[in-house]
Amino acid sequence: MRENTLRKIWARGEAVVNGWLAIPSAFSAEVMAHQGFDSLVVDMQHGVVDYQVAVTMLQAISTTNVVPMARVPWNDPARLMKILDAGVYGVICPMINTREEAEALVRHCKYPPRGHRSWGPVRATIYAGADYGDHANDDLVIMPMIETAEALKNLDDILSVPGVDAIYVGPSDLSLALGCKPRLDQTDTSAYSLRMIEAGYQFVTIASDSRFLAQRAAEEAAAVKKTGVKAGKLPGY
Repeated sequence: MRENTLRKIWARGEAVVNGWLAIPSAFSAEVMAHQGFDSLVVDMQHGVVDYQVAVTMLQAISTTNVVPMARVPWNDPARLMKILDAGVYGVICPMINTREEAEALVRHCKYPPRGHRSWGPVRATIYAGADYGDHANDDLVIMPMIETAEALKNLDDILSVPGVDAIYVGPSDLSLALGCKPRLDQTDTSAYSLRMIEAGYQFVTIASDSRFLAQRAAEEAAAVKKTGVKAGKLPGY
């Protein structure tokens, strides 16, 4: 089976540098996959990515060694099993608030006897290898999202669930739950990611493809417009 390099990075005590895919495009995913990220998450919860487009995005990512992941819309066994069959090597699941919900998430993602995932890895065996079924239970990464006050209260119980490999902080919903204004982290930059790694985080998302696009486009447009140059004239003349 193709190696899940996230586990190797974590075993070295290092942090995974993750990118986020919100644009429903195989080409956009392919471009992101060639920029040096360790992993890329196809966002199927918020935004406009449906299953069929997600599959093409996973195919684009597979042109590289970047680990393909997905954020599913909910702790729904049908959606989880289907995207796992498409070949993702990790799933991020929103709104996991209790140990029981985390246990259910694990069962949805594991083959018997550790879970009740149905057999049918139609693309996963193409991407991962013919022995996918022998290793999937151990190699795939399961990450509940912590987004509520209840989840914070139950954090130790959630982390103690066998099969939960990591947790992913949902800053906007967690802010709402704690009575704050919903927002992403203070900044979506490499400098902020480095500060979080120094604090002990081992999976950091810098920004999404759509945010990179918007930010860079806005910077370039502003750089030209702020000069006030008129057509046919150079600055200073």
